[in-house]
Amino acid sequence: MITLNDYLYSGDTILRILHNYIHDLRAEAKKTHNEVDMIHCNFLILIRELLEHNDFLTAQSQQIREFYKYMSKEYPFLAFTFKGRIKSLIRAEEKFNGYVVEYIYDYYTEHGEYPPLADLKNRLSCFRDFIAYRIVISMPRCHLKSEADREQEELKYLYQIANVLPGFIEERGFTAESAHGVRKSGSPLLNEDVKPYYRDYIHGTDSDGYQSLHITFYDNSSRSYMEVQLRTKTMDDIAEIGPANHLGYEKKQESERARRDAIPKGECIYFDEAYERGMKLLGLELSKLDVNMFSAVNNSLINDGCGLYRGRLILPYEHLSRFQNDLID
Repeated sequence: MITLNDYLYSGDTILRILHNYIHDLRAEAKKTHNEVDMIHCNFLILIRELLEHNDFLTAQSQQIREFYKYMSKEYPFLAFTFKGRIKSLIRAEEKFNGYVVEYIYDYYTEHGEYPPLADLKNRLSCFRDFIAYRIVISMPRCHLKSEADREQEELKYLYQIANVLPGFIEERGFTAESAHGVRKSGSPLLNEDVKPYYRDYIHGTDSDGYQSLHITFYDNSSRSYMEVQLRTKTMDDIAEIGPANHLGYEKKQESERARRDAIPKGECIYFDEAYERGMKLLGLELSKLDVNMFSAVNNSLINDGCGLYRGRLILPYEHLSRFQNDLID
């Protein structure tokens, strides 16, 4: 079985790794008539095309910047950041294989049989976040009557911004995608006309504390999807350095082992291969990888110059509260 791990020790560039992995995976898929691996190849081709032909990102980021300028004018008292990234190759590979494992596991435990191939293929056609932008807002302490007011005030402004975003972006050549009822918001702060487009992870917090608003747009110019996430600084801290930060290596291993034990080995090749690929990625020692423009001392100290592990940053905009510098002597 071919895995991404096989290509991470040659000193190649990301594009060369993708080229070789896709070529070999496609050849094996044709030989074994593995239709999920063919979908896997198409998934990887999308990533390669984003990395090879990314001139459209300049135009796209300029449209996002227009919303940044709007926020700067309408909310000068807020501090906020706009960031964008192309999903990392390792994270994308983890996600694809994770979707295969999750869908087959859930279907099997519910029905006692494996899902039809057509259903599995349909589940694997839903990737919309190769390109993602994140808006993070914060209310400086000097603008609050009391620190106890922070959560309520920041939520108010976060939902206000969320109400304006779809219409603003659609006027500039994008189309908001329906969330198809996934995490439909029950918040009274979100307007009814935009609720169908948002996945609301704030109103009804997950068990790990993760909170965020997610919305997906189709860029009609580049013919690609992009996801926009909106968070407060507190929400972003929980997601990046708090309990929602991928739940840790050991916890992920325990969850994967539990799924392996529930599915008899050898009965479903799609599950077996996706599980093995995922576990190999979890066990990577990043310091041993030899990928051009990437180096690591260990799995925490990483210098990722190619977006292999952390993704490629494509948009950094920062806005300090308009008035906070006035308070500094």
